[in-house]
Formats: sequence, C-alpha cells, structure tokens
Amino acid sequence: MNARALFPVEFPAPQILQADHLLATRHRPVFHLDAKEPFSPVAMGYTLYRAPAKSVSSKFRIRPGRGTVIEYAVWYDWDIQHLYDLEHVWVHLDADGDVLKVEASRHGARLTMRRPDGSMPLQGPRPVLFVEPGKHAHWADPDIMRHEAGVFVDAMCGVLAGEEGIHLSNLFSDAGLISASRYEIRLARLFLKRSGFQPAWRFAEVPGLEPELLPWAALEAWIPQRFAALTARLPITVPHLAAVFLDCGDTLVDESTEVKLPGSDVVVSGKLIPGADAMLQELATAGHRLALVADGPRATFENLLGQHGLWSCFEAHVISGDVGELKPSPRMFSTAFDALGLSESDRARTVMVGNNLERDILGANRFGLISIFLAWSLRRTHKPKHRHERPRLTIKQITQLPALLEKIELALPETAVEMGEGAA
Repeated sequence: MNARALFPVEFPAPQILQADHLLATRHRPVFHLDAKEPFSPVAMGYTLYRAPAKSVSSKFRIRPGRGTVIEYAVWYDWDIQHLYDLEHVWVHLDADGDVLKVEASRHGARLTMRRPDGSMPLQGPRPVLFVEPGKHAHWADPDIMRHEAGVFVDAMCGVLAGEEGIHLSNLFSDAGLISASRYEIRLARLFLKRSGFQPAWRFAEVPGLEPELLPWAALEAWIPQRFAALTARLPITVPHLAAVFLDCGDTLVDESTEVKLPGSDVVVSGKLIPGADAMLQELATAGHRLALVADGPRATFENLLGQHGLWSCFEAHVISGDVGELKPSPRMFSTAFDALGLSESDRARTVMVGNNLERDILGANRFGLISIFLAWSLRRTHKPKHRHERPRLTIKQITQLPALLEKIELALPETAVEMGEGAA
C-alpha cells in the first residue's frame, strides 16, 4: 500500500549536512517485502557515528572503530500487532568508506546480516534485506527466514494479529511524548485484526515505495506528530460499536439475592451474577461507552451497583423511575442516546444486553439496536411470543459478552475511508 496516497506524509524541513546525507543515501538499505505485506516503511532517519556512543534511537551502543557507522531508524506506522514500529539497520564502514559489516534489528536484538554462504547481503554499496511479513524484522535470506520463523510469523499475521493494539513501551512513550487511551488501543486492535493476512513468502523490492530519508533529529521530531495524527483518525476510520446498553436484574445482579426495603420497591442489596464485575470492568477499561438502561427506582441501582463499585463504570444511567416509562418504551432508549450524544446513524452499532424478551429485546429491536439476550436465568421466558422478541444474538453467561462484542465489531461494515499503513 502507498502510505502517501492514503494519508499524506509531511516532514519538517531538516538541517542537512550534505556530506553526511550523501553518505547515508549511498548506503541506504534496499528492502524486499512480502507480496502480501500490508504496511510498507514510511520514513528512515539516519545518524552517523565516528566515535563510540550510545545510539540516539535504539538501546544499543555504537562502536565505529576507525571508520563510520551509519544507523538507519526505519519507521512503519503499523506492525501487524500494534501501531508504532521503529526498526534499525547499521552499516559499518572502514576508513576508506567500504562496507565492513551490516547489522539489523530482529525482535529487539541486533544481529549481523550474512547470506548462507557467509557473504554480506549487498547490492553495490547498499545492504539488501528481507523484511519479515507483518513484523518487519530483518533477514539476509528469505528461505532461512521462513525455515526459522515461518510458523511464528504466520501466527502473528493471523490469529495473533492486533494483540497489542498500540505499542507504548518505547523511547517516545518513556519520555511522555506519546500516549493512547484504552479506547484508541481497542480501535487499533480492531483495525489490525481486520488487516490479518497469510504471508505469500515471496519477496521483492517494491518500486516507488522507498521511505523518505532524513536526519534522525527530523524524524524524531516528526514521530510524535505522526503518532498523534494516526490515533486521532482511529474513531472515524475503524468500524466499532457506538455504545453498549445493559440491563441490571439478572443481567448484572442475581435477582434471587435481592433484598428490598420493607414496604418498598427499592432494593438495598444483592449479589452479582458470577463474573459480572470483571466483565463490566473489562468493557470499561477497553473504552466501551456504557449506559445502564434499567426498570425500577433510581435508588435500587445506586444501591446495587454502588455496593459493588460498578456505578461509575457507566457513562449514563437511564432508569425508568426517572424517565416515567418502562422498557420497551422507545423513550428509555432515546433518553440513553441523548445522554451519550448519539445520533440516529448510531443505532445499527449500539448493543442492548438484557434478560427480558418482552422489555429489553423487544425494545431494542424496535429501536433498531443490536439485541443480545442473556439466557442465564429461568425466571423469565426464553421463548419469544413473536418475531420482534427474537434476539439478534444470545449468550448464556455474562462473561461471554466481551468476546462477542469484539466479534460484532469485526463484522461491522467498513467505513468509507479505507485504512492502510499511512492511515489511522
């Protein structure tokens, strides 16, 4: 994919030492990418070392000897498991400017690059490196790469795609220059899961996709801006749920354990359904927008959810005692939409979870939401009276909800803006 076509790359005007730039250009690496690779390198910052020093862009120490070491820091917007990827190549030159050694990064290590016959992987004065599909680690030979790492790479690009979401253990995050919310991490994870692929294990240099070459200082100043732009675009380019509405009785709280205030409908205490607290915390931590949509007096839910420290997990509390109507009244759902600032177009990507076909499911279906029936309790019927009471989806345990929500999000239709390695 062409990053510049999908998301224009604007670099600062760098201070360039012409001799250094010419040397870095002369030895810039040639990258061979997998035929199915979705993310090409976007930019490459160089640093020249003529005396021993700590690397300015990696954890390693540079020892040039009597010559020069050119350090290339290669920026990809995306690794198949996370947003943010900074790889490295080191070209060691002797006093006459000839290449002595080529080193490159591979999963946190710095390794000498040699072909099976022991020769350096060079094309004239330029290193030729094969880039691990999705992960962008460097190898001197594609056959050895596949033999030694093929199973690992296939898994990373497939079932394990998007596992980290956003990489936040690097020199920029450590300096407080980049950060991300759990919401942004979830969206990055969804994008990468959608981007999973089966490597072709066929490699070639991609014409016209050489990354921009500039001094490291310029790339260092640009990366936080790039990161911020990428994360800012996630909500408008990654299909995801707008909100999750939840009932309370026999959805979060076991109704059989509820204790009411004598002579009142107000519940003062009750036990949670097994796993409900961890599930709700997981959804809140992942950045889902949560609304309680429940029938009863407000005091009941303040007591029950407050008792278990869950009241604050909800961004909105829509309660029939306040609204003046019970579910399946559309007013309950429209009030929740107003409270969260949702629009009509958000109905098709909002979920309602409840245990009552006549109230939760019927109301959600009529309002155009994705209805999920929790068939945990037998206190109410599991048999719909008519088609409008049929839930879109059913789960038996509330602990199944987070995984189901991710499946729903991955099944949502793509937005108009297609994402690639240059988009966020």
